[in-house]
Amino acid sequence: MPQTGKTRHALTRRGLFRASAAAGLATAAVGVLAGCKHGADEVSSDPVVVDTKNATYVIDPNTNESNYKSVNLWWDDPASYDIALGTVLRPGEGDWLAATSVGTTTSPIVKAAAFSVTAGTLVDVVTTMVTQGNPNIMIYDVRCSDSAYAWVEMNLLDKSWALYASAFEGGALIGSSSTLWQADGNWDPPQFVVTGNKVIWQVMPSLSGNKTAESSVCYVWKLGGSEATAAVESPGRFATPPELSGDVVTLCPRVRADEGVYYGITAYSVRSDLDEIVDQLVLPQTVKPLRATRIGEQFVFSIEASYQSGGLLGTMGTYIGTSEGKFVVLSREPYCEAAGTDGVYIIKSRTSYFVVDTQNEQYAILSPANRAVDYGDFPARDGECSTFVTFATIKDPDTGYPSGVRVRAYAVSAGTGKEESTSDSDDQAGGDSGTASDSTAATGGESA
Repeated sequence: MPQTGKTRHALTRRGLFRASAAAGLATAAVGVLAGCKHGADEVSSDPVVVDTKNATYVIDPNTNESNYKSVNLWWDDPASYDIALGTVLRPGEGDWLAATSVGTTTSPIVKAAAFSVTAGTLVDVVTTMVTQGNPNIMIYDVRCSDSAYAWVEMNLLDKSWALYASAFEGGALIGSSSTLWQADGNWDPPQFVVTGNKVIWQVMPSLSGNKTAESSVCYVWKLGGSEATAAVESPGRFATPPELSGDVVTLCPRVRADEGVYYGITAYSVRSDLDEIVDQLVLPQTVKPLRATRIGEQFVFSIEASYQSGGLLGTMGTYIGTSEGKFVVLSREPYCEAAGTDGVYIIKSRTSYFVVDTQNEQYAILSPANRAVDYGDFPARDGECSTFVTFATIKDPDTGYPSGVRVRAYAVSAGTGKEESTSDSDDQAGGDSGTASDSTAATGGESA
């Protein structure tokens, strides 16, 4: 483990950034309580190995014919906002979504910002970094809830980094900030989420460093606390970033380490500070997930490669199901985290999104924003959500150059869409539309 015991940040970590820092944000170092709630030797579930008979395919992978009804998207038109070019939204749970934006000067070259989904406004949050006077340090990543904001500052030369957090309200930091973790380039920058007043982050050894034999650990910290808690240890790297969904966070630690390489898709209760395991699904040996979350009572996880073994779950695609072994499968190459509500799942494919309704056995295509196909349209929500948010860099219709970022917010609901004609359905399954519009009609289908 990168840190053990009730140890305060030593000079080798805290001093890494602050010894040479000029006046910046004031921070207080956070310690870590001794012990880990879920150690590497914790007993896990049995691997789930099933064959294709346990799959209900949305689209048949052999014939490319739809088994679910192909329908027009039943959602209302989205709220749409245009914000500054270069802005990148990060998934979040509330009205405020963390974002990075381009600085007006080289110090900082990247700003930590936040976007209000209801107001459609983008505000700067961290414009003065904790570390000042070092041009090699930049804001690397950000996340927030409506109550807390966390960000990573990284040295571009030696890859050292620090994770900071602060109370957050109305688009601004409140009070003093806390230093949650600092590390050198032997450790990857943290993958993290923010929910309510808590920050949850993973510390993993870098593949290119000299700590590759070390375990990875997931930590939890509450606003105002002087100590974090080591919640989950993985004997090796976690397979996926933490995925927040309602009151659970899904992690994918390595499990059954004495038997081989197994990853356990595991949902932990946020309310219990990850002490309680809500559900678990252990994948077949060597099969590694790309993303995993839990929506309603179902895991939604993606496999980005096809393995020579592992049965159904060793095949590329996105899976909706539990350890009981019955799965709804979208056999398309996965790209991002899934979102939605119980029974309705939003899965990104190449440029569009599949909206899969398992209750009504139908699916629709959510097309990318107009003039965004070249640069991509990406989700700013993951896990359970009542509002699905996307963002995309769009081009000026006259010059063809990037002109801004289009944000769209859809109210997520179940419903019955108008069934497509046979020819439209074939077009949907066959390929993307290069002239996608903001219309909710399913005109921009996908192929694998």
